[in-house]
Amino acid sequence: MYCGSQTGKSIIYTQKAKELGEQLAKASIGIVYGGSNVGLMGAVADAALAHNGNVIGIMPEHLQKREIAHLHLTEIHFVESMHARKKKMIDLSDAFIALPGGCGTLDEYFEVFTWAQIGLHQNPVILYNINGFYDALVQHFEKMIEEGFIREEQKSILQVATTPEEILQILNNHRTTLLNEEV
Repeated sequence: MYCGSQTGKSIIYTQKAKELGEQLAKASIGIVYGGSNVGLMGAVADAALAHNGNVIGIMPEHLQKREIAHLHLTEIHFVESMHARKKKMIDLSDAFIALPGGCGTLDEYFEVFTWAQIGLHQNPVILYNINGFYDALVQHFEKMIEEGFIREEQKSILQVATTPEEILQILNNHRTTLLNEEV
């Protein structure tokens, strides 16, 4: 889960982050995220924990004070750098969801998107487009495809959801695909 250490200007971002945390916990889907107790990160973690969810935080040591480490998680790992944080989060995750956030959120999202493009994983990479937050980015992806910078067959990597139910459907479809491949 990638999301902001800020809440944004509209209350809807926090409301939807909490809703997603709750729905993932109720579906027994664990969360791996940046480890903060502030912003959308804290909102999604607190909501999942309030519904007995499994929440793992990964935080660089230098951000413990700035992002304020969430010390009531299922697990928290302190790592030496942002690079180590991203790597550990990727290693522990079966899907990637980007809620609204700033440059750090986009950095993390684009890394897992690129890794999917070059075949390093086949896990879902989802933009949670709350309140149209990612509309311009989705349009830009369409422009990159139209102009030949992303191959048409890679268009399916871009998955956009506007509700927790759509996210759960994407995750369930992925789980079903994995189970069918094992048979």
